[in-house]
Amino acid sequence: MNHRAGSRRCLNYIGCRNFFTDSDSTLTRRLLEFANPSMNQGSQIILRATGDQRLAEEWELVLLAQGLSPSVRPTPDGVVLSVPEAQVERALASLAAYNRENPQQLRERIEAVELGSLVAGVAVGLLLLLFYSITVQWLPALSWHARGAADAERILQGELWRTVTALTLHADIAHVLGNAIAAALFLIALSSMTGAGLGGVLVLLAGAGGNLANAYLHGFSHVSVGASTAVFGAVGLLGSLAMTRRRRRPFDRWRAWLPAGAALALLGMLGSSGQRVDIGAHLLGLLVGGVLGILTAWVTPRAPDSRIQWVCGTAALATLLYCWTVALR
Repeated sequence: MNHRAGSRRCLNYIGCRNFFTDSDSTLTRRLLEFANPSMNQGSQIILRATGDQRLAEEWELVLLAQGLSPSVRPTPDGVVLSVPEAQVERALASLAAYNRENPQQLRERIEAVELGSLVAGVAVGLLLLLFYSITVQWLPALSWHARGAADAERILQGELWRTVTALTLHADIAHVLGNAIAAALFLIALSSMTGAGLGGVLVLLAGAGGNLANAYLHGFSHVSVGASTAVFGAVGLLGSLAMTRRRRRPFDRWRAWLPAGAALALLGMLGSSGQRVDIGAHLLGLLVGGVLGILTAWVTPRAPDSRIQWVCGTAALATLLYCWTVALR
């Protein structure tokens, strides 16, 4: 078809401007003007346009869940969502049903998730600093390191709580400062994809799993402390979540491995140098986080609702408190 006919056809499928969520007509017009020539190639029909990347990804996930093949493409002013011509009617029906089932504005929910992610990341960083003050300055007589460090021999003898408690212990102020900043930054990024509660419990599981695997790797005579295993667990989670979601996009699969490569690059830059760096713990935390991220991406394509987030966050905090209760008894 020629370009002019293709443009009319694309707009006729959309029907009216109500299918677009952007209130700015200038933005929508510029998006369509940019996208129409390329979208009509290969019978790709534009359904929606927006300046919000996350909103476009929400639409994309809705269509993927219905077995469709959506494509999200960037433009100079935002992004457009399109599908193959044969899937237009099903796609429009799916998006309309999704809008009816979600009376609250999606943008408001996204803003709430962003605020929760920021609060969760900062809170974890501050908690690490607070716990360091407790163990080193306020109550050093409790022998925190002797009771909570990731001692491989004792872990293999059944003291599994050490895989969790060791994540909160640090050797010195530089150690805890570095891990507190890194934990805050990576948890904020992860929580923007999974939600704060689910992100928190996944990072805790990745850190504990990495410490457990490290104990099996070293066998005996190995002791480690620090949140860096969980930090690299978060890196692995971010990489595998992004990789798995990209592989679901028919037009983006060739770039699916880029997030995994970025995670390995971070391991090389941040986790493999220094006299007291436990490279094994970092690598195993990254790998455990990667596996958890793949599972999470397939089980929950979108971030769970607030009730699930609260349950997950409470479970993570309760697990940490329980492990320290057992360690100090």
